[in-house]
Amino acid sequence: MANTETALKEATTVIDGAIGAALVDYTSGMALGTIGGGKDLDLNVAAAGNTDVVRAKVRTMEMLGLKDDIEDILITLGGQYHLIRLLKGRGTDGLFLYLALDKQRANLAMARHQLRKIENELDV
Repeated sequence: MANTETALKEATTVIDGAIGAALVDYTSGMALGTIGGGKDLDLNVAAAGNTDVVRAKVRTMEMLGLKDDIEDILITLGGQYHLIRLLKGRGTDGLFLYLALDKQRANLAMARHQLRKIENELDV
């Protein structure tokens, strides 16, 4: 089992095109851990902003009466992919992994696969 720091480090080293990653508590909007990012991508701001995205989607699913789980939320920008993966499992309620990818270097299908693997190994 990997801790938060190890999981985030793996996300940014194993996943091609990774710019930065964060583990986020969407009940508070706080990043529990971050790696990467930089001057053009403040991961703490991204964590708070993407918390609103997750909350809005959860609320919408409730209003629609959808009895399903969110796996991923994908936001496609001109030069980046932003991938939000809601965590499932023991002790991970209310958490998501956030991954920013360089669109030119990333393979989105592989990134989703590898992020799912990291989720399964994560021990929060």
